[in-house]
Amino acid sequence: MPTEDSLLGGRVRLLQPENGYRAAIDPVLLAAAVPAEKGDRVLELGAGSGAAALCLATRIPGVQVTGLEIQADLAALATGSAALGGLQGRVTFLAGDLLCPPPDITAGGFKHVFANPPYQKADHGHPPPHAAKAKANVEGAAVLSHWIAACVHAVHPGGSVTIIHRADRLAEILAALTGKLGDIRVLPLLPKGGKPPKRVIVRGIKGASGAPATVAGLILHEADGTYTKATEAVLRDGVALRF
Repeated sequence: MPTEDSLLGGRVRLLQPENGYRAAIDPVLLAAAVPAEKGDRVLELGAGSGAAALCLATRIPGVQVTGLEIQADLAALATGSAALGGLQGRVTFLAGDLLCPPPDITAGGFKHVFANPPYQKADHGHPPPHAAKAKANVEGAAVLSHWIAACVHAVHPGGSVTIIHRADRLAEILAALTGKLGDIRVLPLLPKGGKPPKRVIVRGIKGASGAPATVAGLILHEADGTYTKATEAVLRDGVALRF
């Protein structure tokens, strides 16, 4: 049976599997980094149970969000969550594979595309024992370069691609984006002040130029482990992350 959880201070109702993949703060931070506006068509690749897509739609009234998820049971839960929050008219979840996407996912069909790809390579480390969680966390047939190519393919010129990933794979991400996006900005997510980032959010514009640049990072936790005020503003109040 799924559980019902909440995000953005209770404004987002989220159905999730009791066991397996469950959303943490990464999808909320990812949604806060997407520069969408009212009326924009936005695509999330790898939507999971819908956390990021629902947060984005809640933060920005009037935005139209499509989420693609390879695990059909998670896509079904996400659809149920959209209905719970009254977002079924603006948020649609599709079950499908980004390597062979459904007809709704057209080339250049979206103003913004965002994704939280699996963080772990298939031949590195130990996968989670739960099959659904492993599928979310460990690369399968689609590796990181495939995810990036799919994002770039779906966004139209002048639109943005936003990705959250491990900081130790940043060089790989930037290499895959070379010649595809410009005006690339990297936002480090620092676990505490003085600590190196474990995650980064990378955003670029299709058709833009300019070398990649790193902006001031977001410090997630105080020394005592509580969230910083800046992080609380994003996680609870829906404040956007600025690049």
